[in-house]
Amino acid sequence: MVPNKLTFTPLFRQALPVLRQLTDHGYEAYFVGGSVRDALLGLEVNDIDIATSALPEEIKEIFPRTVDVGIDHGTVMVMVDGEAYEITTFRTESTYQDFRRPDSVEFVRSLREDLQRRDFTINAMAVDETGAIYDYYDGRADLEEGIIRAVGEADERFNEDALRMMRAVRFSAQLGFDIEASTELAIKENASLLEHIAVERIHIEFVKLMCSQARAKGLKSMLKTKLFEYCPELARNKLALMYLSNHEGDLQSEQQAWSLLVHYMNFLMPTNYRVDIRQFLRQWKSSNQVIAAVEAIVSGIQKRQATEMMDPFDIYQLGAELARDVEYLLTLIDGSGRPDKATAMHQSLQIKSQQELAISGADIMKLTDQKPGPWLGDVLAQLVEEVVYGRLDNNETILLAYVSEHLI
Repeated sequence: MVPNKLTFTPLFRQALPVLRQLTDHGYEAYFVGGSVRDALLGLEVNDIDIATSALPEEIKEIFPRTVDVGIDHGTVMVMVDGEAYEITTFRTESTYQDFRRPDSVEFVRSLREDLQRRDFTINAMAVDETGAIYDYYDGRADLEEGIIRAVGEADERFNEDALRMMRAVRFSAQLGFDIEASTELAIKENASLLEHIAVERIHIEFVKLMCSQARAKGLKSMLKTKLFEYCPELARNKLALMYLSNHEGDLQSEQQAWSLLVHYMNFLMPTNYRVDIRQFLRQWKSSNQVIAAVEAIVSGIQKRQATEMMDPFDIYQLGAELARDVEYLLTLIDGSGRPDKATAMHQSLQIKSQQELAISGADIMKLTDQKPGPWLGDVLAQLVEEVVYGRLDNNETILLAYVSEHLI
């Protein structure tokens, strides 16, 4: 049961002085948006948004320490007791010619008008300093019923900011909610507007969806509304999305999410087809770090499926995190994963990197009286392999003797 009044958690109580400073100066001030939604659902709240009738200049007069983080759109960051809070003036917005940013904003003094511009009813509630809930668009009822519904006309909301369609399917995955029928129809009819949205913004929503507990529900909504057709490379990988939409198991990171998707993209396409992971993830504007991790994980899964367990050198090359990712994803793919075993194997390795070898390249050059060159890398690589497999102890005397006897 969603409460009629919000009981403040410590994070809200910490922010109450900000509201009170505004109201003490004669302005309205409320907690708004996602923090209110999550608090009413009993979920963890990590950050708080505040809306007020005070204009940006008036906010700056009240608080001695401020930063103009988005003052053209009415947002001022204030610093209070070492904490930063974003305060936004009530506003309405004009037309959206680029489907993502208003051509202009108008500051207003009405909370109702401000909430009317928000995306979904569950995000269009406000709470004052007493915990009283202001709910002009029946967001609390939709929380009760587990529904995602656009505020007002869904077509208008999605033409204002087409990313809201991705946010709808992401909230469906995060909260396990159903998208209300007319809102879902509007997404389907306006899906092509997603082409106007920067890939970086779509990326954020898609990864959040993939890492949500009700991922399957969100993916089914993407498929039903055809949003996936306007995401990089997903149009020709519908089968992988369909497969994942009937697939259970939480994903714990972005690299796990992309790795599982790529695995099924490979698995469900012809045998001569393999995803160019680097090209695919570059289209999604992924970081080089994520791309490298996904390449290693997908390769690890392919290799591991042919064996009962990774060998020590596989574990060494992957490192603890990626080796565990490989095994964790195999628990989702076919139940064969052994993540705890991978962790234990990594912990038992004599060395975790070449830098941990008991001798260095300088030691080898001194022993051999040779100049550096490609040969030195080959010798070090051979020593690493011998130590990782346990054929040699990581001992200076033993390693130098091995170099003298076998590698020069």
